[in-house]
Amino acid sequence: MRNILILLCLAIANLSFSQVERIEPSYWWAGMKQTELELLVYGNNINDLQPEFSGNITIKKVVKVENPNYLFVTIDTDGITPGTYTLSFKKGRKTVDSSDYEFKPRRENSRQRKGFDSSDVIYLLMPDRFANGNPSNDSTTETIEKANRDDQGGRHGGDIQGIIDHLDYINELGATTLWSTPLTLDNEKVYSYHGYASSDLYKIDPRYGSNEDFAKLSAELHQRDMKHIMDFVPNHWGLSHWLIQDLPSSDWIHYWEGGENGFKRSNYIQTTQFDPYASEIDAKGCMDGWFDYTMPDMNENNPMLINYLVQNAIWWIESGDLDGIRVDTYPYNDKEGITKWVTRVMEEYPDFNIMGEIFMHETAHIAYWQKDSEIGAIQGFNSNLPTVMDFPLHDILPQVFKEDEQHWGDGVYRVYDHLTKDFLYPNINNLLIKMGNHDVNRINQEFEGDVDNYKLALTLIMTLRGIPQIYYGDEIGMMGDKGKGDGDIRRDFPGGWAGDEQNAFTSNGRTDTQNEYFDFTKKLLNWRKGQKAVHFGKTLHFSPINNVYVYFRYLQNDPDETVMVVLNNSDKDQKIDLERFSEGIQGYEKGLDIISGKEYEMNQPLEIGAKTGLVFELR
Repeated sequence: MRNILILLCLAIANLSFSQVERIEPSYWWAGMKQTELELLVYGNNINDLQPEFSGNITIKKVVKVENPNYLFVTIDTDGITPGTYTLSFKKGRKTVDSSDYEFKPRRENSRQRKGFDSSDVIYLLMPDRFANGNPSNDSTTETIEKANRDDQGGRHGGDIQGIIDHLDYINELGATTLWSTPLTLDNEKVYSYHGYASSDLYKIDPRYGSNEDFAKLSAELHQRDMKHIMDFVPNHWGLSHWLIQDLPSSDWIHYWEGGENGFKRSNYIQTTQFDPYASEIDAKGCMDGWFDYTMPDMNENNPMLINYLVQNAIWWIESGDLDGIRVDTYPYNDKEGITKWVTRVMEEYPDFNIMGEIFMHETAHIAYWQKDSEIGAIQGFNSNLPTVMDFPLHDILPQVFKEDEQHWGDGVYRVYDHLTKDFLYPNINNLLIKMGNHDVNRINQEFEGDVDNYKLALTLIMTLRGIPQIYYGDEIGMMGDKGKGDGDIRRDFPGGWAGDEQNAFTSNGRTDTQNEYFDFTKKLLNWRKGQKAVHFGKTLHFSPINNVYVYFRYLQNDPDETVMVVLNNSDKDQKIDLERFSEGIQGYEKGLDIISGKEYEMNQPLEIGAKTGLVFELR
């Protein structure tokens, strides 16, 4: 009995010496351009210990912070070979704890990976609402909120396997790139399905799957010559994030005195980032205010936080084999800090692409945030952010196609006028253009189910400059009214769950109207794949007359690559004299309309039906 007690005491003593609970990132890669790696080590009173690496790995710096449960260990990875090394923690000469640390070999040409661009069409989906491929993970013991499909704002059970199961559907549609809203763990008590309040930036939410499933999703996409964009949220984390629950130091978040848990809601005035007359209190109220009570605002002026976020992004790019990142609520971040973040990520991957959500409504305000903007340069600012979102174009689309008659400035003239401001952008190809997303009314709700208006809007989006994006379900006419709650614009895709009355993933499962939406979308998106003039060409447009808008997309050095688009937005059939457009037609005799397959004579008046678009390959 005495010997058993002694052994038990020794076992308890040994357990007390296991102080390392987390190391982030949990592994890394040999051969990175950025050779300094800062390891966050977490454990009870870990700062009492001295770290030491095997294999002659040089520890350049050890930083202790306010919280004794953290150590930040910076090492030099230059010339390191792939393999597993030992990270020991000592107190004096005694080794108290140790952990294996692996450096993996990088994928071939990982640094030169090609990001998404204007040759792509992005399919945006919300994983919880798309398809449930693995019902066994709908609720888990390690997550708080359980699945309840009857709750509009609750978890419905969609997951990564559900996405993988329907990649052939997305591929058939003609989309080339997948963007999913966040998949990392969001362990808030309610409303956790959207994923924008992360509880662990290094872990996929188990209700969606695993980190391995995330990498498998990329592999499955790449097998189909498709790309993968990850949704990244640096501005705010979830209140339940383990780091928030035990902050390394108080300056990792923006803490407001007098607010519960430091909370004060953002004033959302994004223009304070560049307004020359903005008061400090207004600017601070935007950038430092919290997005919501459960979303603490992170302080990107803290260089250790920025380093953490840079390494986290690189870790996902490498481990998830990504082709792009979308950054949430970009102007709400601390401007200088997020610029350092995007600069360092792009330095590691010079051909990569990152797009920022600039949810603003004036072209100049959007253009300010794009890399090499002359507007930003006025204030000595360069964001280094490659891609921004053309929200002003999105804003006008519902008006444009519901205005059947063109008065001064109405109808398709709104698009013409909008494009006249493109000179403000340093790179018009790196503009995300869209009819809708997960935060606004669905486009078919705006159009009240009018399929002709949908076809006109989609034709515009797929033939303009920039990177087009569609929102899951728009291609089958799905409706959604934000006034009824976010859940209404984020409805379950019909057929994504066993037992659904309808399966809209298949032609036989769709209604005739849904197939009309789908077939038109499929034809246009698949045609676009081979159109270099649309991808990277110049634009020539003519001011609309009688609500008819005509424009050309062309390659200056390739006369055989010219596309002519005619949008009749009026409710009347029209007969158009093409002589006015000879500058664009340039002697071409025929035009093949890719939608109808009909060939037209370019030296004859053009007859076009009401609320109809024509897309010609000129010959």
